[in-house]
Amino acid sequence: MLLSDVAAELNVSDSQVYHMVRSGELPAIKIGGRGQWRVERTKLEEYIEQKYAETAAWVHQNPLTEREQD
Repeated sequence: MLLSDVAAELNVSDSQVYHMVRSGELPAIKIGGRGQWRVERTKLEEYIEQKYAETAAWVHQNPLTEREQD
């Protein structure tokens, strides 16, 4: 997938996806003479699943509490 396709899928900017790829957060490959980035759909799906797991763990560790009435 092109980085722009990934950005559309995640509903984020192209620059955010580029940062995720360059930081190693999202696995990608660089191909062609111009070094264009590509992300395999399976890698994107794994990334999304990982984020769901991380979010679930965070929610579990940070339960929503009722605010006290004044």
